[in-house]
Amino acid sequence: MRLHLKVVTAAAALALVFPAWCGPRADAAGAYQAHDYATAFKDFQALADKGDAHAEYMLGLMYHEGQGTAQDYAQALSWFRKAAAQADTNAESYLGLMYSNGEGVAQDKVVGFNWLYKAAAQGNATAQFRLGIAYIDGKGTPQDDVHAVGWFRAAANQGNSDAEFWLGLSYDQAEGVPQDYAAAVTWYRKSAEQGNGLGQYALGLMYYKGHGVAADVVEAYRWFGLSAARESDLRADAGKMRDAVAATMSPAELTKAQKLVREWKSK
Repeated sequence: MRLHLKVVTAAAALALVFPAWCGPRADAAGAYQAHDYATAFKDFQALADKGDAHAEYMLGLMYHEGQGTAQDYAQALSWFRKAAAQADTNAESYLGLMYSNGEGVAQDKVVGFNWLYKAAAQGNATAQFRLGIAYIDGKGTPQDDVHAVGWFRAAANQGNSDAEFWLGLSYDQAEGVPQDYAAAVTWYRKSAEQGNGLGQYALGLMYYKGHGVAADVVEAYRWFGLSAARESDLRADAGKMRDAVAATMSPAELTKAQKLVREWKSK
């Protein structure tokens, strides 16, 4: 995708939703959500040793991220493979990521693409987003903006904030779809309201430029300010834009905008 914004591929945010389990699964999930990774690792290990597919995936994730144990891509790959053998789509998605990036295994973009496609076709939103990026980059498949948009839309319709941002960017930059600033604003807003720093920056830029929405320095400052407080590839740019907008605002406008930043809560 030919971008005018300084953007690199956004990393899919980890969004874990645990069902209403009871017993050992609930204990493991509760420890993980409480960031007690040592306990969670031990509990998931016990479940994985009994063949629990979700626990196998979680062990792979914890080895991949270095949570509750030393980071070990080889171990992560092994556990993801075990979970994927039981059709765990999260594990399939991570196998796609690891093969594509050469993490713990020789890089093979085609194998990575195939794992992503398998998970995406089963409705895994993170895999759908990653597959869209693979099409954008021509990673394991011919570059194809139209296919990328299709997968971004599939993931965005499930609420994946990274996909929402990239779908907005596709409309903004007329890549894979006709340029439509109003549609871009709609998808940027969905991403931004979930706390995605890229979506927040992009929405601020639309308000700053008056693209798809009336120009509004208060709203521009708000979204740039929120983006500047979050880890993203555009954090530094957001801070610069926030300060540039502030220099054009009246004291009353700046006070209002700063209040909006302080009181904002993600949806």
